[in-house]
Amino acid sequence: MKLAAAELAARHPDVPSLQAHRYAAGLSQDQAAVRYNEVTGNQTSLGGTTINAWETWARSRGQGSPPSISALLILCAAYGRGPLGVADENISPIELIAEAYERLGAEDQLALKQYTVDRRPATDASRNTTVTPVRIASSHKAPAQVGPEFTLTVPTVEHGNPDICVFSLPNPQPGQLLDLTWDTFGYGVERLSLQIKNLGRRLDADICFGINEAGLVMATFLASSRFSRCPIGYLRCNKVRDGIELDVNSFYPEAAEASTIIICDFEVKHADVIGYIARQLRTRYPKAELYFAVFGAMTKDRNLEVSGFDDLTGAKIMRAANFEAIFIAATMSPPGIEPPLELR
Repeated sequence: MKLAAAELAARHPDVPSLQAHRYAAGLSQDQAAVRYNEVTGNQTSLGGTTINAWETWARSRGQGSPPSISALLILCAAYGRGPLGVADENISPIELIAEAYERLGAEDQLALKQYTVDRRPATDASRNTTVTPVRIASSHKAPAQVGPEFTLTVPTVEHGNPDICVFSLPNPQPGQLLDLTWDTFGYGVERLSLQIKNLGRRLDADICFGINEAGLVMATFLASSRFSRCPIGYLRCNKVRDGIELDVNSFYPEAAEASTIIICDFEVKHADVIGYIARQLRTRYPKAELYFAVFGAMTKDRNLEVSGFDDLTGAKIMRAANFEAIFIAATMSPPGIEPPLELR
């Protein structure tokens, strides 16, 4: 149901996540209210008008009224039962109000953050080992190339969710580029899509730019799955003596002055490619908000499960680019990774 709700919200930007989950559960507003009361053991007498008020609030500013944290938890249980009322899907309250999170009161935002932290796997002190984290919901199993997953705190929007689930890409042949399979490549793009979904608010893009061909493939999938088929731009980088320059065959879609732009790149290493790109786009699109989605980020040492964002070789470069938020699918070791069919 979570996947169905995400698809509904992606295809119909006017439908908030709260309403999309109700649709996925196959319930009218009155039926949702009945389900809500059933979850509480009929100790409440909620009506369909309250469900409508909550969804109206999630849809637009200044209208309706927000649900309380306790109400969100009950709705998670209610919609998690599915159309027939017999399922048991675990729905997070953050997912339920993804695009409206920042409109909650400060106390409620803190409460939801703490709720998320409290539900993370903890260290098992008795064995002095860390419990393996539960994988993010995915449409398929992790490919063989994918290593352990871990939580990484990254720069993000104000009141946004800074914790993303990243997977590692162990290299069985150190010193050589790791050739990715199509399955691994698709898994990483799916991971970026899930991170964007769980930003803490709905992210609507005006343009999704891809850097070179690998980034263009990523931008195409993300624009379709997460950004309602927004315009796609293409940034072709040519190497020159002192760095890189943008090819004249790059493509820049038209957009409003204060636009929201997603930049997709295959990997971040030592070179300040993304900083150069960010400066060029800010010149062409004044006052634009820039977000960065990268497949692979190189680590400073052999430990791919880094403890912090600054343990990435490109951390200083990404911070200096002043992105609104950063999304990273995987960590990698030198010399890096190679996309399928050697896309450039």
